[in-house]
This record gives sequence, structure tokens and C-alpha cells, in this order.
Amino acid sequence: MTSAKNVLGTPLQPCSTAPMTGYFRTGCCDTGPGDVGVHVVCAVMTEEFLAFTVAVGNDLVTPRPEYRFPGLRAGDRWCLCARRWQEAFEAGKAPPVVLESTHMAALEFVDLDALRAHAVVRSGD
Repeated sequence: MTSAKNVLGTPLQPCSTAPMTGYFRTGCCDTGPGDVGVHVVCAVMTEEFLAFTVAVGNDLVTPRPEYRFPGLRAGDRWCLCARRWQEAFEAGKAPPVVLESTHMAALEFVDLDALRAHAVVRSGD
């Protein structure tokens, strides 16, 4: 468990271990030096979002084992880049988010009210 805080100001909760997510592949949307994409939004994938992100040049569907990336399906939780979530939000395609698992660094790029409007209740892996 990390000592990082989520967007609610409480301890950051895991996002997913199946598939294993996070910049550091710990299951948490933690960030640090080297995480240029700021992978901090714990999002629940939807068909609509996955199609959107492929269309804008970020294929999250095709497995990439060399990057320990399994390829995603609707229903998977994944630590998204904050800017990608914001881009999808502006296009009306934002996936739901788990606030307890979304790192506070997301607030540098995304408005808390927008995240709250797309919030889902956290459930187990």
C-alpha cells in the first residue's frame, strides 16, 4: 500500500490487480518521476471509451506483452493518463472513475466535479 492520497484526500486504494495496472504495475494509480503520462485516473473501461481512445491513436485493446500490457476490455479497471481522461471527457466519451483509487495528482489536469459526475462505487478486484 502506498502513502499517496486520492482525490478525496484519503489514502489511495488499489485500482486493479486483474489486470495489473498502474505505472509501477502495483495495482495502484500511483505516480512518480518518469511517469510522463501521469497514469493516475482509475477508470472502468467501456466499449465507447476504448473505441474513442483507439480512434485518437492510443490502442488500449491490443495486448503488448513487451510492456506488460494485457489489452483491455469493457469492465476492466485501468490507471489512465489524466490528460487522456480529460480529452475523453471533453469529447463526451469519458469512462467511469473510482475516486478512492484516483491519485490526487489527477486534479492538476481534471476538475473534481467532473470526476465526481463520472464516479462509480469501488468494488473488489
